[in-house]
Amino acid sequence: MIFDRFYLSCLSHASYLLGSNGVACVVDPQRDVHLYIDAAAQHGLRITHVIETHLHADFVSGHRELADLTGATIYLGAAAGALFPHVAVRDGMEVELGDCKLRFLETPGHTIESISILVTDPEKGPDPFAVLTGDTLFIGDVGRPDLSGTYTPQQLAGLLYDSLHTKLMTLPDAVEVHPAHGAGSLCGKQLGTESSSTIGKQRATNYALKASSRDEFIHLLTADLPTRPEYFARDVEMNRTGAAPLDALSPLPALAPTTVLERQQNGAVILDTRPAQLWGTAHIPGSIHIGLSGQFASWAAILLGLDSDVILVTEEEAQVEEARTRLARVGIEGVSGFLQGGFAAWSSAGLPADHVNQVSVNQIHEALTDHPGAIQLIDVRRTPELEAGHILGAICKPLDSLAKSVSDLRKDLPVAVHCKGGYRSAIATSILKREGFPEVINILGGFDAWKTCGFPVS
Repeated sequence: MIFDRFYLSCLSHASYLLGSNGVACVVDPQRDVHLYIDAAAQHGLRITHVIETHLHADFVSGHRELADLTGATIYLGAAAGALFPHVAVRDGMEVELGDCKLRFLETPGHTIESISILVTDPEKGPDPFAVLTGDTLFIGDVGRPDLSGTYTPQQLAGLLYDSLHTKLMTLPDAVEVHPAHGAGSLCGKQLGTESSSTIGKQRATNYALKASSRDEFIHLLTADLPTRPEYFARDVEMNRTGAAPLDALSPLPALAPTTVLERQQNGAVILDTRPAQLWGTAHIPGSIHIGLSGQFASWAAILLGLDSDVILVTEEEAQVEEARTRLARVGIEGVSGFLQGGFAAWSSAGLPADHVNQVSVNQIHEALTDHPGAIQLIDVRRTPELEAGHILGAICKPLDSLAKSVSDLRKDLPVAVHCKGGYRSAIATSILKREGFPEVINILGGFDAWKTCGFPVS
């Protein structure tokens, strides 16, 4: 049996191509689907099935385009209410995939329509050797239960407990677990870094499975839920109807610097994707910085929403399409152009520029020691990260809500920002600049560098 995993690190998203005897299925495809078609061709396979474990909230799926391109049938949990042709999956349904067999389990909890897929390969034996768990069971975690507009988080958490303990945890210890997300995903609290596991290992090590009762499990999952990004509900609806093909998006025009300035003055968001060091050295005043090197699209969706008129600034023109594709993967389709010639063209046109000071942890430690109270120190990590350790005196302002929580900061004092390693703090400095803070400092290396230098933490 062919069992290929595709991992999109910027979204912490795993999808799968399973094939046998000339036919294949794709499970939880990303929006740009040609990689599956190419992989199937390399294996001599024809894609006949597209399976969604649920209506994804954190990215836009390519299920409908992939089915249109290949003639495949889409399979989705019956409770999804999908508005495109599909097979509504019920518990116990089976699909023959060449010489192999797929058996569906309804495993509600993360969402009401969530399913898991048992995979049997006769070459490995008569019993299932793997289960694709979607967002029901992760490595070291389980799916968040707060994505429904109909069910409360407590109701979904109860359903998730039942799905885990009456279905997945009844499987043999050796059955492999292959989830739809890895570490960094917004669909869980503390996902592990491993790409796969086994039922036995998860039973022994997964914190959520150690709850002694259904009530304890519900409390464990719902007590400290991270903020649900606003774009999640929109992505669910896009996936319920099926997104348009990426090729349907219009070509992006190259815009002259003066045009970009005019468009910005009329409400367009200038999204600068260059490395943080370049952005800090010089950038368009009022632009938002989100570097391509990290979880670019997720942060763009969280901070900009899906409806902004976006103009891209990239380090190289070849990165324009990469940035646009990554934004489209989360549902941002309002990119209307890019700065022709990049920031060098802006500078050559004599247009104004701004900057953000980049300082080391040694410099900020010295400044905080010698001049206590003279600098406002902001930590933009999430609350659980801070609880595991933070710099004494740092003000907690998680990045996802930073723009709404700056009213208590003083604009007559410098603001120094850090995160874990520097990616999120660079984004935060652009938000603070846009909010009118004149002296903003990015702390290079973040909390990791602070700890490495042996400076005190709480």
